[in-house]
Amino acid sequence: MINLAQTSANEVYGTGVRVNCICPGLIETGMTKPIFDGARARGNEDKIGQLNPLARYGVPSEIAHAGLWLASDDSSYVNGQAIVVDGGLSSSHPVVRRKK
Repeated sequence: MINLAQTSANEVYGTGVRVNCICPGLIETGMTKPIFDGARARGNEDKIGQLNPLARYGVPSEIAHAGLWLASDDSSYVNGQAIVVDGGLSSSHPVVRRKK
């Protein structure tokens, strides 16, 4: 996706069209519902998303907010980029933190 966004941004050079992509982390959606339901049934919901620095999973509105920002004039100079919305997982080495 990142290469596609970068290539597409260059293909529309000079048109004013901006091309970016959003790379979501673990988000509770219809597609991931079976995973979340299974964890809840086992009493393991607190473990979902524990490997990222925010120690939680994301919700759809967090992805939507990134999309709204990209569509707004506030990001008018952002082009050919991958915006990662994953709670910091891709910026870290996943570890399970011990509870105190």
